[in-house]
Amino acid sequence: MGVVNFIIENILTQASVTIALIAMLGLILQKKSTGQVISGSLKTMLGFMVLSAGSSIIVGSLIYFGEIFTEGFHMQGIIPSIEAINGQAMNELGLGRDIALTFLAIFVFNILIARFTKWKYIFLTGQAILWMATMTTVFGYFAGLRGVALILVGGFIGGVFAVAMPAIAQPFVRKITGMDDIALGHFCTVGYVFEAGVAKLVGGKGEKKKSVEDLKLPAQFEFLQDTYLSLMVVMTPLYIITAAFAGDEFASKISENTNYLMFAFLQSIQFVVGVYVLLAGVRLLLGEIVPAFRGIAMRLVPNAKPALDCPVLFPFSPNAVIVGFITTTIGSIIAMFVLPVFGLAMILPGILTAFFAGGTAGIFGNLTGGIRGAIIGGIVHGFFITLLPALLVTTFNSMGFVNATATDVDTVTAALLYAWLIGPLLKAF
Repeated sequence: MGVVNFIIENILTQASVTIALIAMLGLILQKKSTGQVISGSLKTMLGFMVLSAGSSIIVGSLIYFGEIFTEGFHMQGIIPSIEAINGQAMNELGLGRDIALTFLAIFVFNILIARFTKWKYIFLTGQAILWMATMTTVFGYFAGLRGVALILVGGFIGGVFAVAMPAIAQPFVRKITGMDDIALGHFCTVGYVFEAGVAKLVGGKGEKKKSVEDLKLPAQFEFLQDTYLSLMVVMTPLYIITAAFAGDEFASKISENTNYLMFAFLQSIQFVVGVYVLLAGVRLLLGEIVPAFRGIAMRLVPNAKPALDCPVLFPFSPNAVIVGFITTTIGSIIAMFVLPVFGLAMILPGILTAFFAGGTAGIFGNLTGGIRGAIIGGIVHGFFITLLPALLVTTFNSMGFVNATATDVDTVTAALLYAWLIGPLLKAF
């Protein structure tokens, strides 16, 4: 058990190491030379770590923005956090070992399902699997499952989601990337497909469906066609205005001895730097993982595709990412005020979710409905991904997780299945 826990806690939860080992296995199965195996494995790890470094820069900037946003607009409500639920489940309920073993079980069921069904997807976003393991373990525990049954049921449900979500997204991913070598491994897929459907209904049709990427700007604004410059133009006033609303006294406390407006400006640029680093990592990662993965596809799981985290799609439609981020944020704010009218909890907008999930959803919306679809679909998407966590609050309260809920809509969907269907069935038998 000690060795298993060590592998789970120190290897499988380290996504860069896991992906490097998978690339190594693929290269070995292709009988590459020792030098090629070492080079391909290390470059895969490097690419993923560059991607992660970009994500960390973005996260740091958005955490700051979330603080000044909450203070500036005096919003009181629930901030969705699966991390907080994970911590409480492990420390107060003693479910740490069960979550770790469910994490491993999801991996195993993912490979088995991919091997013996037509869903040939290997889910490689380790952190997303950890959050799914947390959700299935917590809800399974409160449904009365214990020990091996808790782990196997949670692992099977998580494994089904790990292959079903990439399979559902793949028709869109093929059109976005123009290839069929990679898949999307991010547990917000229900929201992406939801936006794609809304955008198809309300967006442009035929020749009227103009892509966000094809916008033609006047000569004096052509510089905005550069992804990073256009991102600066959007983020800089957003940060500075929000900091101004937060006020000198509060914003100065977190501005690290810099004028609070100047600090807000620098943080907005830091956000753009993070995007630049992230996209560089994506390019490096894809250049290595796709060829290496062919070895696994040929031997272990024929025709398997690596399901990777959502930033892998960002280079294919960068303007749609910006549109998706902004419109999802708007939709989340609308939902924040509307849902309490119907007796649901007030859920504060999650800025990280709005960027990563909203940005990816924007790509899907732009694909099916063009500019109009991306805008309207993005707003509806923001409302949708706020509604689902709000529906979970009462259930979490009954479990002792006070004023808590989760974010990623696929994990929320799994939790709702437990709460509304699987849990009652288990208790009935």
